[in-house]
Amino acid sequence: MNKGAVIFLGIIGVIIIAALVIVAKFFGVWVRALMSGAKVRMSALIGMQLRRVPPSLIVDARIRLVKSGLDYSTDQLEAHYLAGGDIINVVNALIAADKANIELPFQQATAIDLAGRDVLEAVQTSVNPKVIDCPALGTGSGGSGMLDAVAKDGIRLLVKARVTVRANIERLVGGASEETIIARVGQGIVSAIGSSDSYKNVLENPDKISLRVLDSGLDAQTGFEIVSIDIADISVAGVANVANVGAQLETERAEADKQMRQAEAEGRRAMAVATEQEMRARVHEMKAKVVEAEAEVPRAMAQAFRDGNLGIMDYYKMTNIKSDTSMRKAIAGEDTQAGTCES
Repeated sequence: MNKGAVIFLGIIGVIIIAALVIVAKFFGVWVRALMSGAKVRMSALIGMQLRRVPPSLIVDARIRLVKSGLDYSTDQLEAHYLAGGDIINVVNALIAADKANIELPFQQATAIDLAGRDVLEAVQTSVNPKVIDCPALGTGSGGSGMLDAVAKDGIRLLVKARVTVRANIERLVGGASEETIIARVGQGIVSAIGSSDSYKNVLENPDKISLRVLDSGLDAQTGFEIVSIDIADISVAGVANVANVGAQLETERAEADKQMRQAEAEGRRAMAVATEQEMRARVHEMKAKVVEAEAEVPRAMAQAFRDGNLGIMDYYKMTNIKSDTSMRKAIAGEDTQAGTCES
């Protein structure tokens, strides 16, 4: 046997050994797919290996789909894997959606998965709505997990709501998340309580608050649909340990009104005192003017003497009249000093 024949036989042997190795490596996967009714070509398995795609993963995913009555090609599954998606999660979501009669195309499922959303959880939430707390645990007023709202009468209320949501598959890509739902519901509750005339109305009919918030269309542009909003807890802030909340609030309000009225009365008293002092000052001013006017009388008499308008007899007559008047007042018991001023 010449040298060329030996080389040829060696090459043939290597090819046969390589083929046997390849067949041995993919035979189990190929047989599993064939026996499950999800037939996959051997060339497709080899191509997956060359593209660094786990053939067993793709085959197992296709087997699940076929056994569930769905049929997607290995090229679609492989493309999603190469795009960085979670192929098993997408397959489980497709199967769950099909069993629940939810329309979920393969393209939309892969888009949701590549967007970073859990597509399987979205399908499960569509079937079985979940409940989220509003506000979330550890948030709210002082980290108490309660919303702080004030009614028109000035009474603070602490409120906790439970929001039941269902995933909206069509709006899941690009739609807002749960945090937006919580923020909108909290805003709606605070606004509804703030427009209430009295805290008593809120305590009496908390369902009106939830219905008003629910009718506001808070799930617009979100990936969820709000099923219901329920007020789980509501209380008056600061009086959680008081048996009769209404009596305590009325007492505090009466005390506040009393203090206000006392302040107003004190203001009126201060004004009265100021007015009294002003009147006294005016009295003293008037008396000073009287004394000033009396001081002008002697000057006028002296000028009358100089001008000849008043004689000495006239002066004596006036003096006698004043003396008689003072004597009569003294006999009558009147103040002679006052009489002098009046004269």
